[in-house]
Amino acid sequence: MRQDPARTVLITGCSSGIGLAAARALHGRGWRVFATCRRPADAERLRGEGLESLALDLDDSGSIRGALEEVLARTGGRLDALFNNGGFGQTGAVEDLSRQALREQFETNLFGWAELTNLVIPVMRRRGQGRIVMNSSVLGLAALPYRGAYVAAKFALEGLADTLRLELAGSGIAVSLIEPGPIASRFRENALEHFRRHIDVAGSVHRAAYEAQLARLEKPGPAAPFTLPAAAVVDTLIHALESPRPRARYYVTVPTHLIGHARRLLSTRGLDWLLRRISGGGRR
Repeated sequence: MRQDPARTVLITGCSSGIGLAAARALHGRGWRVFATCRRPADAERLRGEGLESLALDLDDSGSIRGALEEVLARTGGRLDALFNNGGFGQTGAVEDLSRQALREQFETNLFGWAELTNLVIPVMRRRGQGRIVMNSSVLGLAALPYRGAYVAAKFALEGLADTLRLELAGSGIAVSLIEPGPIASRFRENALEHFRRHIDVAGSVHRAAYEAQLARLEKPGPAAPFTLPAAAVVDTLIHALESPRPRARYYVTVPTHLIGHARRLLSTRGLDWLLRRISGGGRR
């Protein structure tokens, strides 16, 4: 069913992957989509596709405010939905992560999302309705070796979203988390860029594991079994935005369902064993 063209959604991280797939799909369903990207050149490319696209850098408060002000100016102060999606994954053993590496991970994947969300909430409160959807991860449910920065940011996001959902009860604003496992996107390429910038492979006791990971990251094709296309996330996003009763959480991919069930059924020791097996001892 097509939606009223006046319904508006702002999406972050639309240069590729899930964000781009979501922008195209919702536009096709009649939503007025504001597809934002960190780089102005990517926003210009999306405008060439017929999307309304703006530059929005989640690390920059001025960019966040400026983009939202422009969206509200175009819509007469209305925004029906926000899909927080932009971000990246910093890999590396916790003991090899500098303060700066952790700061960059949280600035983009948590602080920028929280700032944008807090600016949007009053807009939705004035109309007594709205949808806020956070694209989390299976790594917001359980940890894997060498993903400490990303895991920490996603665990924090899960707690923030759960708290926000409780605080917004009765406001007409629904908060949902989407928790994908492996999805075909440019996530690997972006992770590789940040890994090389922050991690000293040669000087680390984890050198052998890093070399195995680099071989995997640089290999073409799916990064992991059960990898699904971005459309799998979009299907759940549509439900979160359009259903009269959106869920608090949406699991996407077999690994998310497996780990979601395992953490309820297994002891901590048992879950640790499973997660080490899944990660190949950190080499996958």
